[in-house]
Amino acid sequence: MTVLALGDSLTQGYGLPEEEGLVPQLRRWLSERGIAAELINGGVSGDTTAGGAARAAWSLTPEVDAMILALGGNDLLRGIDPAESRRNLEAILREAAAREVEVLLVGLRAPGNYGAEYKRAFDAIHPDLARSYGTLYAPDFFAGLGEDDPARLQQWFQADGIHPNARGVERIVEGLGPHVAALIEAAQ
Repeated sequence: MTVLALGDSLTQGYGLPEEEGLVPQLRRWLSERGIAAELINGGVSGDTTAGGAARAAWSLTPEVDAMILALGGNDLLRGIDPAESRRNLEAILREAAAREVEVLLVGLRAPGNYGAEYKRAFDAIHPDLARSYGTLYAPDFFAGLGEDDPARLQQWFQADGIHPNARGVERIVEGLGPHVAALIEAAQ
């Protein structure tokens, strides 16, 4: 079973030693549970949904059975129109469907700083697309960190306040792992 993790710096493991990034920690999480899978780190720091759409075709090589799709954070940071982000994610999902690759779509929640309308539009993208394309869905990449007071959540982040530290990644993997296990089961 080969799983491509297509994402941005959160997937790539920005600012961390390689073994502490998301994909290596997810590999260990799966292995500890006896789930055999090869995970490919397709995270590119700074990537937007447009970048992911541009590389989806050549990233989904014939050996890829399943894909974790975790893009949108940089679209949020740049204030990209949610309609554009939706079109790009849809292009990736169409490519995966054409290749019969099972997908776990991982959502993100928009902050309120772009206004309520932007937040509503962005927050609807991932669940809408998961329903439309019949993908598995993890509502929030950061769910494993909990719903604590934002000041308390900083303990799980690097100094930039954006990228998780190794302990934060470990908690993210605890939240995301069961979704990835379900993806692997669905792809078998």
